[in-house]
Amino acid sequence: MKKTIIYTIIITITGLLITLGPFYIFKACAAGCCAAYPECFWMTKFVHALGVIITALGVFHILYTDAKTQLGMSIGIFLTGIMALLSVRVIFGGCDIKSMECNLVTIPALTALTILVILISGIKLYSLRK
Repeated sequence: MKKTIIYTIIITITGLLITLGPFYIFKACAAGCCAAYPECFWMTKFVHALGVIITALGVFHILYTDAKTQLGMSIGIFLTGIMALLSVRVIFGGCDIKSMECNLVTIPALTALTILVILISGIKLYSLRK
């Protein structure tokens, strides 16, 4: 139970950082900075939605203690983390100008957070595989 609480806290805080970070902590470019709506604008919108899913699954993880239910939620967190990483690095990316704030701050921070989610949920999946 103690490991589940630690896992839930880490995933929930990381999910909140993925959700709110691009808007408040490590801000991306504003709409109209280098194009009407740069790719990083849409990336932050999409990653925001994925962060909400990660946060919700993290909170539900503590409420439902059945091993199969936790396994299902851990799979959901793992796959959502992969989708968030792909959206940051492959699907959307940042502005074409490499010196923009999204390329210098937002994308590296989101990459680190999504990799953390993938690693932590992968460890949880490994521990639940019995």
